[in-house]
Amino acid sequence: MPLHPSVAAVRRGVRRTLAGLDAGDLVLVACSGGPDSLALLAATVFEAREPGVRVVGATVDHGLQEGSAEHAARVVAQMARLGVDETVAARVDVDPGGLGPEAAARRARYAVLEQLADHFGAALVLLGHTRDDQAETVLLGLTRGSGGRSLAGMRRGFDRYRRPLLDVARDDTVTACQVEGIEVWDDPHNSDPGYTRVRVRQRVLPVLEAELGPGIAATLARTADLVRDDVEALDAMAEDALAELDAGADAQGALPLDPWGRLHRAVASRVLRAAAVRAGAIDAELFHVHVTALLELAAGEIAGQVQLPGSVTAYRDSGHLRFRST
Repeated sequence: MPLHPSVAAVRRGVRRTLAGLDAGDLVLVACSGGPDSLALLAATVFEAREPGVRVVGATVDHGLQEGSAEHAARVVAQMARLGVDETVAARVDVDPGGLGPEAAARRARYAVLEQLADHFGAALVLLGHTRDDQAETVLLGLTRGSGGRSLAGMRRGFDRYRRPLLDVARDDTVTACQVEGIEVWDDPHNSDPGYTRVRVRQRVLPVLEAELGPGIAATLARTADLVRDDVEALDAMAEDALAELDAGADAQGALPLDPWGRLHRAVASRVLRAAAVRAGAIDAELFHVHVTALLELAAGEIAGQVQLPGSVTAYRDSGHLRFRST
């Protein structure tokens, strides 16, 4: 019997991701119990057999819903039935800390996944984001006016993290689970219109599909790939520029101001953002208004100081751009 196209699509994405791993290597698969992550896990178990790669299934209990511990236990049992080499469940405390609930949960989740990856010595950590998730991310970035970095969407990989399903539609993960007889969990948060992403998924994208024609999600995801190429090229130029500036830094590490006029604004803004983050500014809270102020300060268009999130102050002194704790 030929392989179902949806199952084939999921496995193809996983196969590409696992290419290059050796027998005995270990991958950690983050699994929530939803169709995306369960389809990812089932495909990873299948594709890992031939190269002899070990698979650990990990579920994170955020404690945000009643019965979350029982659900985590069900996911662990389900991962075991799918044939992983080992399972693990971790409970995290989600502290908003000035962030929204989604961002706070994501921060806590990545922190524990990093700990688990270190514990198991994982070569890769696989995440179940799909093409539809990418489309939603691009739309959200567009509406927030967040610039190229947000329009580039989610990265296919960073550090040891990989997203094998960014070319796979959500419908395919749902169908793959149905074909393989995998029971999935529908997270009530995924249908709660109180979340902006849910409104984009349930209301905005369907309207775009209806008014502009099918394939909007795929088009947005493709746009993200194209923009990311440009963003990564600019980031590489910024890294080189920052290295040159560091070479001319004074004894306290302050950056010389003379070269700023020779840098293109797109590169200079990235250099200043990187320098500010290095000085202790909070990357996630460093917005366009802050970077614009840093550009104006470095160019001498404004005097005084620029206050940055994370209790960091930028100022000019003796021909250098300096940062200090506020």
